[in-house]
Amino acid sequence: MSWNRFGVYYIPQPGALAEFGAAWLGWDIANGKAVAHPSLFNLPLPIAEITATPHKYGFHATIKPPFRLADGQSLTGLQEALETLCQHLSPVPTEGLNLTQLGRFLALTVQNPPPTLLALAGTAVKDLDPFRAPATAGELARRRQSNLSARQDALLVDWGYPYVLDEFRFHITLTGKLSTDTASAVQSALQPALSALKKPFCLEALSLVGEDDNGRFHEISRFGLSG
Repeated sequence: MSWNRFGVYYIPQPGALAEFGAAWLGWDIANGKAVAHPSLFNLPLPIAEITATPHKYGFHATIKPPFRLADGQSLTGLQEALETLCQHLSPVPTEGLNLTQLGRFLALTVQNPPPTLLALAGTAVKDLDPFRAPATAGELARRRQSNLSARQDALLVDWGYPYVLDEFRFHITLTGKLSTDTASAVQSALQPALSALKKPFCLEALSLVGEDDNGRFHEISRFGLSG
């Protein structure tokens, strides 16, 4: 399969969290296939409508945002670089995950995120940047429609994305943009399903992902953190 863009994601290892996420979004990024949505009561809209935006990205947290491969670079070289990087990065234990409203969407966020989580993401962004093709004028213009701060705009120019380094916040997106009332109703409906998944959470691996011609992301390789 050919890939249009690559990225580095955190994707949960097989288990309850991964199964929930694949079903909720309707796309199993680890296995590259569509899956049936779960049956949840009291949702204000169909799940497919609630998750239309994050569906194609799969259940993940972005570590290095999707990018086009730079001239002269290869998928094999990128895989090898990520594998080497993961050999020098240590797993990051955290207190657990919270269902949180971020702006107009819902996501899972880390309780009291440790500094090591920010450091890990920053290292991945910087060390793998030689593989990233520069952002085009169109890509920059599209990102700037989000009313970026001066700092975010500088990060966009330097790294191709405005929410990296000190602007990074670990999150696993669950919905597209929702109205206040809709977001509150979805949050209430999701809480029972997520209550058993809030146990201590550890980021123990990073995955290289690729975007297919339909805009859906697939896990290509997964590397455990062994530093």
